[in-house]
Amino acid sequence: MKETALVIMAAGIGSRFGGGIKQLAPVGPNGEIIMDYSIHDAIEAGFSKVVFIIRRDLEKDFREIIGSRIEKQIPVIYAYQELSALPEGYEVSEGRKKPWGTGQAVLMIRGLIDCPFLVINADDYYGKEGFRRIHEYMVNEMDEDADVYDICMGGFVLENTLSDNGSVTRGVCHVENGFLKNVTETYDIRRSADGILAADETGNPVSVEAGQPVSMNMWGLPVSFLDELEKGFPSFLDSLKPGDIKAEYLLPKIIDDLVQTGRARVRVLDTPDKWFGVTYQEDKQAVVEAIRGLIRDGVYKEKLFD
Repeated sequence: MKETALVIMAAGIGSRFGGGIKQLAPVGPNGEIIMDYSIHDAIEAGFSKVVFIIRRDLEKDFREIIGSRIEKQIPVIYAYQELSALPEGYEVSEGRKKPWGTGQAVLMIRGLIDCPFLVINADDYYGKEGFRRIHEYMVNEMDEDADVYDICMGGFVLENTLSDNGSVTRGVCHVENGFLKNVTETYDIRRSADGILAADETGNPVSVEAGQPVSMNMWGLPVSFLDELEKGFPSFLDSLKPGDIKAEYLLPKIIDDLVQTGRARVRVLDTPDKWFGVTYQEDKQAVVEAIRGLIRDGVYKEKLFD
């Protein structure tokens, strides 16, 4: 069987709640965290190794809370995203505090794996179907020698990805004949009495539909894509405006640019599963209840890993 890796972007854990590692808080009946369910589903789908992208200062806690347990289930590799991990000749902008986004995070695994890989967020629950369909595509259909990058993504239904506790940002997708035409980062998406509201990056209202496909950073990528990330990072840094200390090198934008310039094709693999995650601290209880429901329905065993 062709080797495949699950890459979990966990370098941002802790930052969203001003310290602490709330994304590593237990949500399952035996202390399981959201990541455990993703890893369980990936192992079940056939993935052969896990790569954790973390911050070095969180490494001790991370290994204790999750790494040491997961190593008993599947081979584990660690990669480290740091603010200072820049190409030669570049320096951190004065005043910059955060690393450079999901594109830089994934670039950190270059040289650590040599097989197709699936990228996911650490604190999102994706459901089983996305892992199964993406693994199947990477093993049976992905052409790693194609003239353009052969990419796939989990396509979620917008209304299945909203939080009851505040607004969210999503990559809203335009799909034709099963392939991604473009992805637009869309902000402040929330339910209201008038339906679903949303805004563009400047805050102007935009129209979205409940049934539209969205990207949840669930990308199936050939290993050659890492060369593209390395090549594009200096161009991104060169494009920064003076004083901009917040711009990020983001996977959805990188992939969208490749699609628009004809250098990638992205197969959208629809999944009916309902997303949930810890976008807000108040989301945790809803996640606990959702996991309980999945156990009652027989989707998971009470004790996830034997």
